[in-house]
Amino acid sequence: MILADTFEWSTFPDAIRFIRDNPHLLLDKSLQQLGLAIAALAIAVAIALPLGVVLGHFHKGSFVAISVANLGRALPSLVLIAFGLTILGVGFWNNTAALVVLAVPPILTNAYFAIDSVDRDVVEAARGMGLTDFQILTRVELPLGLPLVIGGIRIAAIFVIATATIAAVAGGGGLGEIIVNQASYGLAGVVAASVCVSALAFLAAGFLALLLHWASRSQGPAT
Repeated sequence: MILADTFEWSTFPDAIRFIRDNPHLLLDKSLQQLGLAIAALAIAVAIALPLGVVLGHFHKGSFVAISVANLGRALPSLVLIAFGLTILGVGFWNNTAALVVLAVPPILTNAYFAIDSVDRDVVEAARGMGLTDFQILTRVELPLGLPLVIGGIRIAAIFVIATATIAAVAGGGGLGEIIVNQASYGLAGVVAASVCVSALAFLAAGFLALLLHWASRSQGPAT
């Protein structure tokens, strides 16, 4: 049955009632999805951020950064999950691995260009003051590039939270289990779970936007 054929305006009030009547179910599924997204994002940051920062500092690897970004946009999420099934099986880590692959490109690309685009005159001035490469990176380039770095993490976070919905097809849990199971939860449940997914994405975007705003206001070489 196609959702568009059964959708009515009364579905919205029904979805609100579903949220009111099933807070524990939605909270449990939201926490599952959030846990999956946070794990994938943390791994992606640990992999992509140092690599992007180092490549940007030495002004090498633009081809790598751009290629990874294009590859990330081209890879379908379902294909990654299906491929992961043959290696990691059904469950949390299969979906986490797929989401990591999707999260790495924006983090790596933004980190690279954040450091690579720092004004060369500022860097040379710092070097002339006797700062080492490590000190230049941590005291000059990272503070100046921090807003763009956080911007990449923000993009990845929103993308991962939204994409984690399809984890249900491979036993990953989360709100997707409600969305793909209209027979059990009804259309109201599907819409309610979709609202929760949107809320999680907006909350993550809002938190990282505040962090980005703070970084933008405080950017500048450390003294």
